[in-house]
Amino acid sequence: MTVGIVMLVHNAFDRAEQVARHWSAGGCPVVIHVDRKVPQPAYQDFVKALSKLDNVRFSKRHRCEWGTWSLVAASQTASEQMLAEFPDVTHVYLASGSCLPLRPVEELQQYLADRPHTNFIESVTTEDVPWTVGGLSLERFTLRFPFSWKKQRKLFDTYVKLQRRFGYRRRIPQGLEPHLGSQWWCLTRQTLSAILEDPDRAVYERYFKRVWIPDESYYQTLVRLYSGMVESRSLTLSKFDFQGKPHIFYDDHLQLLRRSNCFVARKIWPRANRLYDAFLATGEEAQSLAEPNPGKIDRIFAKAVERRTRGRAGLYMQSRFPNPDWENGKTCAPYSVFEGFSDLFDDFEGWLGKMVGARVHGPLFAPDRVHFSSRQRIYAGALCDSAALRDYNPVAFLTNLVWNTRGERQCFQFGPRDNQEPAWFMATDSNAQISVITGAWAVPLFHSNLNFKDIRREAARLQKIEAEHLHVLRSPHTKARVRIWSMADFVESPMEPLQTIIDEIGVRHPRRLTEAPRMVDLQGFGHFLQNLKNQGMQPHLMGDFPASDRQGQVPASPRKPYLVKK
Repeated sequence: MTVGIVMLVHNAFDRAEQVARHWSAGGCPVVIHVDRKVPQPAYQDFVKALSKLDNVRFSKRHRCEWGTWSLVAASQTASEQMLAEFPDVTHVYLASGSCLPLRPVEELQQYLADRPHTNFIESVTTEDVPWTVGGLSLERFTLRFPFSWKKQRKLFDTYVKLQRRFGYRRRIPQGLEPHLGSQWWCLTRQTLSAILEDPDRAVYERYFKRVWIPDESYYQTLVRLYSGMVESRSLTLSKFDFQGKPHIFYDDHLQLLRRSNCFVARKIWPRANRLYDAFLATGEEAQSLAEPNPGKIDRIFAKAVERRTRGRAGLYMQSRFPNPDWENGKTCAPYSVFEGFSDLFDDFEGWLGKMVGARVHGPLFAPDRVHFSSRQRIYAGALCDSAALRDYNPVAFLTNLVWNTRGERQCFQFGPRDNQEPAWFMATDSNAQISVITGAWAVPLFHSNLNFKDIRREAARLQKIEAEHLHVLRSPHTKARVRIWSMADFVESPMEPLQTIIDEIGVRHPRRLTEAPRMVDLQGFGHFLQNLKNQGMQPHLMGDFPASDRQGQVPASPRKPYLVKK
C-alpha cells in the first residue's frame, strides 16, 4: 500500500522542500499546490528544486484565501492529480507546507495498512462542536457568505445581520447533514474518488461555495455519504488558542511533540531548526506502532489557554491588561482595610501589627502622601510615597502593592479624607476584608481647634463621602468581606468586634483579647454632635451619642455588629 501526500504551500519554500523530499524518500508520492498569489519567480525556483524527484508533482494553482472555497478547490485539484497519476496510492493525506512529520514514514504506512478501509477525518455534527469561534455554527450552512471575513469584515458582518433580520435561510441539499472538523484529513482512495466523481458534485460545490469556511465542512460532510468507516479524528496534531488561531510549535516543543505520538504536526515555525533536524533525520527506523494520542498534551495546552486568557491572579502587565471584570482575581492575596479605627484609637497601627504579625500601614491613599508602615519612603516593588505618582492610577498602585508583598498580609487605613477612586475596586475584590466604624472621621474634627463653621462644613463633606462609600459597600455586587459598625455601637463594646477582626486576619497567638487599644478621649463628643445639629447639619452616621453623656459613651444596650457580606 502507498500513502499519497497532498501539500498546500504558500510560503517558507525551503522548509516545504525539505518535507517534500522526506515524504518522497519514504516512498510517498507528493502533489504540491502552490498558492497563485506566490510570485512566478519564487514558484519556478521551488519547482526547479524538486524537479529531479520522479514522484513529486505540482498541480494547477488557485488563488487561495482563508475561509473561502479556494482552499477546497486547491485540495480537489491536487487530489484528482494524485489519483490519476499514482494508481498505487491507497490513502491520500492532506497536509500543509508548515506541517512536519513526527514519526518515520514507514510507521504511517504500516498504521494505514492495518486499517485499509478507515478514513481519518474529524467529522462532527454542528450541535456537538464546542470550538467554533465567531458565533456561527449551523448558520454557516444556512446563510450566504459572499464576502471575505478577513478583508471585507464590515460587509461580512452587515450581510449576516441583514440575513438574520429578514429571516433568510439557505436550503441544505437533500441527503446532507452538515458536519464540521479539522481541515487536515487522510482518506482512502475509494472514499476520496467517490467524493470527486459524484454525479451531484456540481450541486454540492454550488452550495459549499457560499458556506463559511468550507474547508472545515466540505469533506467532513460528504465523507458521511460514502463511507461507513470514519474515525472522527485527524492524524495531524494541530492546536488552537481561544481566538481560533493555530498554536505555533517552536524548538522548545520537541519533547512535547514526541510525547503526542502523532504522525504529523502543524503549525511549525519555519526557523525551528532543532525540530526539522530531529524529525527529518535520515536513517531513523520505525520502532513503534503506538496509537496517536494528542490527549497526552491537551492538559498543557489547556493550561496555556487558561494562562493566556486569565493570567495569574492579581497580575497586571503591559502584555496582558484584561478588560474590566475579566481578571483572574483582582488581587493576588488577601488584605485588610480599616476605616475609622485610627481615628478612634491611639497608635492603632502599632497595636494591630503586634496582635496579628502583619504589615500595618497608615492611610495609603491620604491626600499628602502614602503612609507606609514605619514611615518608609520606598516600599516593595519600588513603590514610593508620592501622592502624585500613586494618584496617576490608584488601583494599579494597590494591585502592585499586594502583588509585590504576596506571602505577607497587608493592612492599611482608609477613610473619607482619602482618594476614593479605589473604593469600588476594593468592594468588588474577594480578597479584601473591609472593617468600617462609621462616623469616626468626626473625632479628629472634635479635637481640632478650627472655627465651628469650618468644622460643620468639613463634617458635612466627609459625611457625604462616607455615605456614598457605604452605599458601595452594601451593593449586591460587593464581593469583599465587609463589616460595618456605627461609632456608638463600637464604642459601647469594642472587644467583640476587635476579636472578630483579628480572628479573620489570622492572629499570631490564637487567644482571646484581654485588652483593647487605647481609645481617644471622647468626653463631650455627644455635645459636639448636638452643636452640629444646632448649626443645621444632621450627623447620622455616628449612631446615638446623647448630648448629656458624661464620658462620651452611649448607655449600655449592647448591639451586635452589622454583617454585610460573608
